Amino acid sequence: MRSVREALAASGRAPLLSVLGVVTIAFSIFAFGLFGLVAINIRKALEQVEQRVEVRAFVSDSTEIESVAAAMKDIGEFPEVLRVDYVSKEQALARARKEMGEFADVFEAGVLPASIEVHLRPGRQDPATVKSVADRVKTYDFIDDVRYGEEWVAKLYSLRTIATVAGIALGVAFAAVAIIIIGATIRMTVLARAKEISIMRLVGATDMFIRLPFLIDGLVKGVCGGLLALVFVWIADRIVNEYVIQTVFFDRQMIFLGIVGGAFMGVLGSLVSVGRHLRRI
Repeated sequence: MRSVREALAASGRAPLLSVLGVVTIAFSIFAFGLFGLVAINIRKALEQVEQRVEVRAFVSDSTEIESVAAAMKDIGEFPEVLRVDYVSKEQALARARKEMGEFADVFEAGVLPASIEVHLRPGRQDPATVKSVADRVKTYDFIDDVRYGEEWVAKLYSLRTIATVAGIALGVAFAAVAIIIIGATIRMTVLARAKEISIMRLVGATDMFIRLPFLIDGLVKGVCGGLLALVFVWIADRIVNEYVIQTVFFDRQMIFLGIVGGAFMGVLGSLVSVGRHLRRI
């Protein structure tokens, strides 16, 4: 309780410095939050594209429907498969005319074959898995051809891998910059109380006793800065939704992690700044 009172008293003695610290922390986390929001929306977009990955097997004209039904049941039991759909010639023709309206009169009845569409489970759309399923589907005698856009799937998976690696690297970089800025901000508070720290050291106060008020101060500023940063990110998200594109915002878990992250950055910045000062006296 004593450390809490000292932290509050210190903030009360220098309210402008405290506000400046909170605002600086907020803008540091705001930049990190914006990056996180962009990363989440990119990942969401890639996931939506991945949901369209499917294996399409074209059925011979003379195939009996019973054989197709039996094969669909077998394929549906593959561990990688979510569901299997049958597309008749008529359905294929209607879909082609709908999706390519300007070329609708090019398609004639019977020009498109029936097919089996194999939809894969989430997380099982990597090139190796898709190719494995396609190869097994090819083994049925009545399958004329199997298509799944091999090159497109490979590029999509590569793009996702690059986005994940780049996201982690940039996220770490943003977090490091935020911690450095927060540490510099809290260091101003430490320097403002340098004489008080020196006196406490002279009368025998332990390092932990000296550090604790600053750690509490960093914790409070980090939480306040995190909350303020979330408000800024939410405003930016609303503006983008209103005038540019529809995006998704952080869920409750991510919001909680953002606040905890702000608290952690505040405490870490205080720990580094106070530790550096204590080593000099």
